Amino acid sequence: MTSDTTRSAAVREAALTQVPAALADLGSLVRIPSVAFPGFDRAEVQRSAEAVKALVDGLGIFEHVEIKTAVIPETGEEGMPAVLATRKARNGRPTILLYAHHDVQPVGDDSLWESPPFEPTLRDGRIYGRGAADDKAGIMAHIGALRALVDALGPDFDLGVNLFFEGEEEAGSASFAQFLSDNADALRADVIVVADSGNWDSETPALTVSLRGNARFTLDIETLEHASHSGMFGGAVPDAMLAAVTLLATLWDSDGAVAVKGLESRDAATPPYSEETLRDEAGLPAGVSPIGRDEILSRIWNKPSITITGIDAPSVRNASNTLSPKVSVVISTRVAPGQAAADAFAAIEAHLRAHAPFGARLAFRDVDFGDAFLVDTSGPAVEKARAALESGYGRTPVDIGVGGSIPFIADLVREFPGAEILVTGVEDPHARAHSPNESLHVDTFRHALLSEALLLESLDASE
Repeated sequence: MTSDTTRSAAVREAALTQVPAALADLGSLVRIPSVAFPGFDRAEVQRSAEAVKALVDGLGIFEHVEIKTAVIPETGEEGMPAVLATRKARNGRPTILLYAHHDVQPVGDDSLWESPPFEPTLRDGRIYGRGAADDKAGIMAHIGALRALVDALGPDFDLGVNLFFEGEEEAGSASFAQFLSDNADALRADVIVVADSGNWDSETPALTVSLRGNARFTLDIETLEHASHSGMFGGAVPDAMLAAVTLLATLWDSDGAVAVKGLESRDAATPPYSEETLRDEAGLPAGVSPIGRDEILSRIWNKPSITITGIDAPSVRNASNTLSPKVSVVISTRVAPGQAAADAFAAIEAHLRAHAPFGARLAFRDVDFGDAFLVDTSGPAVEKARAALESGYGRTPVDIGVGGSIPFIADLVREFPGAEILVTGVEDPHARAHSPNESLHVDTFRHALLSEALLLESLDASE
């Protein structure tokens, strides 16, 4: 048996041994309601950061571990607390930056949860709870993999390791770019692992090689100077809801595909993926048809989509016989890889202004951009990651695209242009991140932790 084989076997055994402790620590993190959105208790995000820092301190391998914030340039406000740790490389070894985030999405409607959202609950091989998958499991995959490396190789291994556990990813990473700029030297690395994506299924690992961008904004649609009686003036005066419904309908064609001139698509092959799989993973019931055209995964990975994610209008409970003067909607556009988010927004704005009915007045605000991402798969770290995933899961990994967005990756590319960026994750298609009953598949987590430990060992062994 070679020395390399011995090392790898020791790391494998240590990683599998570390899984129960990692899951227990994950449960403790899930109990902290670390929602970073405005209106939620910032103290809980601070408490979450302190709990994560304690886990990092417990590794005993870092030269510096601290909780840090950065100022949001646009507002001058302090961003949410992140955990930063650094350890210099030795003897010519590379440095790896491990990223995840400890903040979580709001719960939403409590009544839709089958168990309390901040009480981790094990059912049918899954741990349920807000953040159990997205992304406190990413933090614990990193921590567990490092624990395994220490157990197998001792604390004096040569690999450089930096950690960045963000506290505001779900709320838009408003201070992310400034944080990178403020701490560029501490975060600089040869390889960056972003543990905030998913896998092909619960048994097959994936490396995310493309992400759609995002252009999100609030649109105000106004037709009247004040509300009026719908019986007195209805039929002659356009209310804002009529204008909104009429205008928003122009964003899609009869198939539900985006119908905005200037929004681009990417031409790239996708693996086979059936409508039955889509229905199962998305919860699409019989009788409701999928939207769009072409291959299903191409619609999700390579084409734009537009979703109305929020609306301010009179509620059903408060409905009265009134012509509404103003309606506001939040529009979220997923932008195909290869198109800048700003260009996509310009196309949508032009479309909406050109199609505004009845002379409705439009205003655009709270505009937020995140560019798409394409991975350069030619680097040596990508090959090591694929090998580690195959060894950890026992299955050949799949290169996937993701319809969602991780806008801050564009900031990483800009700040560290020479780094290889690997987007991995612990989620499977049934994790329901951002939704009620979010959950983590325990076996997927076990394989993810093992795979990352094997990746760290292979990087430590390379010069």
